[in-house]
Amino acid sequence: MQQTLNILERLIGFDTVSAKSNLGLIAYIEDFLEARGFEIHRISDDSGEKAGLFATLGPRGPGGVLLSGHTDVVPVEGQVWTREPFKLTQEGERFFGRGTTDMKGYLASMLSLADRAAHMPLKDPLKLAFSYDEEIGVVGIKQMIGALETSIGLPRVCFVGEPTGMQVAIGHKGKAALRAICQGQNGHSALAPRFVNALHLAVDFVQELRALQKDLIETGARDAGYDIPYTTFHVGKMQGGIALNIVPDEAVVEFEYRHLAVDPAAEILQRIEQAATGIASRYQSDFPGARIDVDQYNAYPGLAVEADSDVVSLAQQLAQSNRVTKVPYGTEAGYFAGLGIATVVCGPGSMEGQGHKPDEYLELSELVACDAMMDRILAQLVG
Repeated sequence: MQQTLNILERLIGFDTVSAKSNLGLIAYIEDFLEARGFEIHRISDDSGEKAGLFATLGPRGPGGVLLSGHTDVVPVEGQVWTREPFKLTQEGERFFGRGTTDMKGYLASMLSLADRAAHMPLKDPLKLAFSYDEEIGVVGIKQMIGALETSIGLPRVCFVGEPTGMQVAIGHKGKAALRAICQGQNGHSALAPRFVNALHLAVDFVQELRALQKDLIETGARDAGYDIPYTTFHVGKMQGGIALNIVPDEAVVEFEYRHLAVDPAAEILQRIEQAATGIASRYQSDFPGARIDVDQYNAYPGLAVEADSDVVSLAQQLAQSNRVTKVPYGTEAGYFAGLGIATVVCGPGSMEGQGHKPDEYLELSELVACDAMMDRILAQLVG
């Protein structure tokens, strides 16, 4: 446990807010693992300011267990902290610092396991994944995932260590982030009825999204495993116009949907695009150039694992938990599952209680339980 805490102290000391580079932390992890005999594969983003790692120890090739976590954290700006966010502070049984829960506590436990595994004869490989830019829309693993099979080989199972209170999470919704760009006409506001106001298209589009939401609530699929058991829409921003006396010719609506696994993303997007086309057509007799273009600029898959599957039984055994849960937030697990890897989410801490909050902390008992799970994983790999 002391080694895990020492590693956690180092990890918290790296300010890896998503807007900043994570290369210092990646170099630390790389050196740590190389010194223990791991084969390392670094994957950089296009800017060269971010990188992720795939690493493996033991027999080469497919199989084994993959542990996965992200290295970035959310910002501290705008939050009132009473402790230094990028310095690990212990008070009683709690360890404070940005990322303790989400999710450097799990990363520290991964690395502590890596050290113990380096001294053991593994019959199955231990594989590790460290990603970037998870907090801005699960971006980094999307860029990394194609190299997994060719670099370290596909594992038999994958555990993603997002905070679940060490319960086994078998599902989360997928998400898409979109913008609707509404085109109208410029004109003087004194003659406003003669022009097609782009904000009018935008308002009508938002109303149509609300109608889609209502339909999903009343007639759509439901999953009682979630607090909100249906696919949801959310409009986060609407912008348009440059001056009060000018009819705006462009307005932009930014929105998202978070969908159940049984609601295919392609079908939802088709309904959105049909709504945009229908709204624009109402205005085209007055202005043929009226239109709404829908741009999906990010998306990540959900996760849906059968509660009686082998990976769930294994995870429950390793975590010493007989419960399963579903989480309201997104994770990287859907990308691993998309490769046919049996994947669940299980890690220390509480997203609801500590994640993304000022004075973020992790209970010692959670880290102890995570280290114990890692010991059970090691015992399986040694055989």
